[in-house]
Amino acid sequence: MLRHLSIRDFVIVAALDLEFDTGFTVFSGETGAGKSILIDALALALGERADASVVRTGSGRADISAEFTPHERVARWLDEHAFDADDTVMLRRVIDANGRSRAFINGTSATLAQLREVGEMLVDIHGQHAHQLLMRADAQRELFDTHAGLADDAAAVARRFRAWRDASAAIEAALSHERERQLEREKLAWQLAELDKLAPLPGEWDEISAEHKRLTHSANLIDGVQGALAAISESDGAMLTQLRAIVSKLRSLSEYDPALNDVLASLEPAEIQLQEASYSLSHCAQRLDLDPDRLAQVETRLDALHSTARKFRLPPQTLHDEHAARRVQLAELDAAADLTALHAAAERAREAYLADAKRLSKARKAAAKALGAAVTAGMQELSMAGGSFEVALVPLEQGGAHGLEQIEFRVAGHPGVPLRPLAKVASGGELARISLALAVIASAASPTPTLIFDEVDTGIGGGVAEVVGRLLHQLGRMRQVLCVTHLPQVAARGDQHFQVAKAQDARGGTVSSVVALDKASRIEEVARMLGGLEITATTRRHAKEMLTA
Repeated sequence: MLRHLSIRDFVIVAALDLEFDTGFTVFSGETGAGKSILIDALALALGERADASVVRTGSGRADISAEFTPHERVARWLDEHAFDADDTVMLRRVIDANGRSRAFINGTSATLAQLREVGEMLVDIHGQHAHQLLMRADAQRELFDTHAGLADDAAAVARRFRAWRDASAAIEAALSHERERQLEREKLAWQLAELDKLAPLPGEWDEISAEHKRLTHSANLIDGVQGALAAISESDGAMLTQLRAIVSKLRSLSEYDPALNDVLASLEPAEIQLQEASYSLSHCAQRLDLDPDRLAQVETRLDALHSTARKFRLPPQTLHDEHAARRVQLAELDAAADLTALHAAAERAREAYLADAKRLSKARKAAAKALGAAVTAGMQELSMAGGSFEVALVPLEQGGAHGLEQIEFRVAGHPGVPLRPLAKVASGGELARISLALAVIASAASPTPTLIFDEVDTGIGGGVAEVVGRLLHQLGRMRQVLCVTHLPQVAARGDQHFQVAKAQDARGGTVSSVVALDKASRIEEVARMLGGLEITATTRRHAKEMLTA
């Protein structure tokens, strides 16, 4: 439930802190006092979009915080999204004079989407124009599916429909681009045949280039290696022979002068290194050979690789990878042009859509009967005796993104009158009452702990207003209910009552204030709502009777 609301520099609110109780809370006040501004401020804390116009004139930023007692679902969400999961949830929104917005959840920076997601689990707001939305077919469908708990199922059907549509579009694209695809296929097939014939290997260009360089300079390499080998170990007076003689001589002399051991320590590693160099040169000499035939083979292969690379305008090093890539491209092109496979995929998508859509239709039929009966019962209480309400499922010739039927609200305002579409027959007052009945029924089934009704009683008066007050008060026994109202019959039913007023500040600007009313001041406020600016003993007595009823 909502426990505390803090507003700073928002529209005409300078500073406001409100504490809320459970049950049914009402806000009343003169027209223009800013009653709905409080709901707008709370909506911002719940993730609604905003711009710089919400910042009070002369202020640098608007700052709104809403504190809630979390339920299990919210606590789990906080934990999953790495926010502190305390015994309170603090949602905060800051909008500066340049329109920049920041959001916080329990003091940690959050995205607007996260604020909106957790806000939807905490509060459900029914706006003052909700009854006007009922004129729209899409609003009727969304309200019905949400009330019936079928919103997720409807979303799944929409995804299935899009998949079917995309699969059908792939067939159309394949047919319309057949000529272009055939030309591209011929080009790829020719390129692939050339590359298949060449059969480039991974890293082949670098390896064969290195071999070509070695074979081209093999005569020089042989002369150089053999000369070095002779100088080190094979000729008369070779370095290794001389070094060994020196080491042997110094080793025998070191007996007489230990200082020679340091010299030996330097020469002995040199002997080992020369020996290793001799072995390496010997191995290299055995590998080197003048091989004109192999050189010709390598040059032929290099020419083939280079020629193909130039033909395809590719670096020779990439021929192997390009060979594999073109094989994949041709396979994909053939798959795209495979109309049999495309038709099969489209049929599978259609069958999946129909299966989900039929399940949704079955669930909608059951829910439609229940909602129709509940709203019809509500209409009787709201002075529409004998009236009836029906949720009609109008079959579509072809299924659509929202299922196999159109949801249509139908109403008969009086007994003996046929049911007709709500948008065509309901008067303003009837529409407001039906909208209110839907809101109360839907809210009673909602898991959301806090419900807000922002002047949903517009167009209602007299005995109907008393019924509305009683319905909202009853709803407040199951949920926390906040209601902005202009009806004294509704205000008198509140468990908690706030009065919203406007005045001028020291600078001459308009500011809005909110006061929690005690028993005596509630009598005065309800009397004002009954009789206008002039409160008489009669209106005061009537107000007292309403509050004690």
